[in-house]
Amino acid sequence: MALITAGTIVVEQQVWRPGWLKTSGDRILGCGPGASPRPADVDLPSAIVVPGFVDMHVHGGGGASYIDADSADILRAATFHRRHGTTTTLASLVTGSPADLRNAVRALAEATRAGAVAGIHLEGPWLSPGWCGAHDPQQMRDPEPAEIDALLAAGDGTVRMVTIAPERRGSDDAIARFVDAGVVVAVGHTDATYARTQHAIALGATVGTHLFNAMPPLHHREPGPSLALLRDPRVTVELIADGVHVHPAVLSAVIAAAGPERVALVTDAISAAGVGDGPFRLGRRDVDVVSGVARVRGTSAIAGSTATMAQLFRAVAADVGLSAAVQMTSATPARTLGLHDVGALSAGRKADLVVLDDDLAVTAVMANGEWLEATA
Repeated sequence: MALITAGTIVVEQQVWRPGWLKTSGDRILGCGPGASPRPADVDLPSAIVVPGFVDMHVHGGGGASYIDADSADILRAATFHRRHGTTTTLASLVTGSPADLRNAVRALAEATRAGAVAGIHLEGPWLSPGWCGAHDPQQMRDPEPAEIDALLAAGDGTVRMVTIAPERRGSDDAIARFVDAGVVVAVGHTDATYARTQHAIALGATVGTHLFNAMPPLHHREPGPSLALLRDPRVTVELIADGVHVHPAVLSAVIAAAGPERVALVTDAISAAGVGDGPFRLGRRDVDVVSGVARVRGTSAIAGSTATMAQLFRAVAADVGLSAAVQMTSATPARTLGLHDVGALSAGRKADLVVLDDDLAVTAVMANGEWLEATA
């Protein structure tokens, strides 16, 4: 059992200065504003304590990729992000062959059961070749019941989210199948019309995959998928707030329009995160990172990011404040994925927290009640 006090603590979107929380094992027992009820075991008088970050869209980091289906690589990528404050990771898979995806899902299912990641996000292969981004357009295909069932079986309950282009043949049945299986359905990498996107939402889609990226731009006569996703209160929209994927003015406008309760900041990070510039792979595609920006080799297509959630938190907190930043990096993604024991500092939830200094750099991380070596 440990009592932690801090100069600032964000609890359920309230900012307490000072505040305290008590942990036991891997759980939070309680928390409160003001002076602690007894002398602290850990006193952080000049620190800011926030919930562990929840990244619902990340492909790798620290030189390792989730699609490679190697248990050591999975652990390396998850550990890299955990040391930067992401205590809950949804491992995202890019489009691949049926065999490659099944193998990756099996490996990640085992990693989920071991606690390395919180589940699997299938970002493809049921996407639009016209908006493929860094995905291999040659491997994109219509959703077929047999492949869906095979991937769900391989995941054995660990597939938590899928991204679908709802204009593809068979998408209606696919959305219904996933919703029935308790899987969150996202719309992305799509050429769908405004009406078609609305139809997908009516069928049960509740997420917009990296809003604005890999979909038609907003047009005043054909608003397309982005406006349909943004306007519907049932939908959570992902935003990659790395300063590359979305202009800061657009980021601020979306947060103002939808509210932090409907915006989930995601890294979409690839293996290059934390490594530096150079050549990398994303699935079977070659990627070059120059000045921290990843692009498919020989093209201008952005290939994910090299960011961490700590960087995204720092980028938005100065603009929207601590409470809203916590909402978008922890509470909103946790709620969207149905993860009820993470995303906030409150009694009964996991003891996952991030300690920040005055510059919002990570100085310490607690995951499942254990202190980890942090990387700012």
